[in-house]
Amino acid sequence: MMLRLDGRALLGLPLVALFALTALAGPWIAPYSHRAIDLAHELAGPSRAHWLGTAENGVDVLSVLLAGARLAGTVALSTVTVSLAVGTLLGGGATFVGGRLAAVVARVTDAAQSFPSLLVNLAVLAAVARPGVGHMVMALAVTGWVGYARVARAEVLRLRDREFVDAARALGASPWRVFTRHILPNAAGPLVVQATFGLGAAVLAEASMSFLGLGPGAAASWGSLLDQGTAHLLRTPRLALVAGGAIAATVLGFNLAGDWLRDRLDPRRNP
Repeated sequence: MMLRLDGRALLGLPLVALFALTALAGPWIAPYSHRAIDLAHELAGPSRAHWLGTAENGVDVLSVLLAGARLAGTVALSTVTVSLAVGTLLGGGATFVGGRLAAVVARVTDAAQSFPSLLVNLAVLAAVARPGVGHMVMALAVTGWVGYARVARAEVLRLRDREFVDAARALGASPWRVFTRHILPNAAGPLVVQATFGLGAAVLAEASMSFLGLGPGAAASWGSLLDQGTAHLLRTPRLALVAGGAIAATVLGFNLAGDWLRDRLDPRRNP
């Protein structure tokens, strides 16, 4: 199927690619260490030595921005991977098996969705003395799997009684083979779209947690840089604009890319 590009893709995909490139190469192309202190130039404006100026303690803003992309990308990719695996297994697998297991998982999913995600994330991180990247991923995945479970459940309900599934059963395929080789590949489109939106949501969630002081303490974060920017907003709004712009551009890119993928992978729109 030809994936035709439109305005959303032409803007969203380059933003996603820029974020991915920055997350991969950021620490190597950063002009300074994000921990390098230069008290003589604290909160200095842009210059040849510091293209985006400096933050508190004279830390180079560009270096923090590049290192923060690595943290955001790591947390987002790990969170989506764990959430996708757990949600697909619980929502899709239980629905395929059916019976009481499907009913229990459906009720658990409804109950998990009734709790405010941000409060649950905060509660998990607040219970740890020194949160790290693993704690951050766990906190976000505790609520992140629910959306994937609902999508997987809906797709399995749509596919499990289709003719090709009945044919696979008639040929003696095991339930596991039917689920993994026939149902999951046909359910992959909506799950990929959900994962694309989930990446942007995870970037925003990581920034929110770091902004509130619950991020990995030793790692550079866009949320922490934004927190510094709000503390010095009247003196130098540059910090808040740079950090907020990076977060907004990345989330916008993933949302536009996900919206474009949703239309392109919808068979009703692309017969």
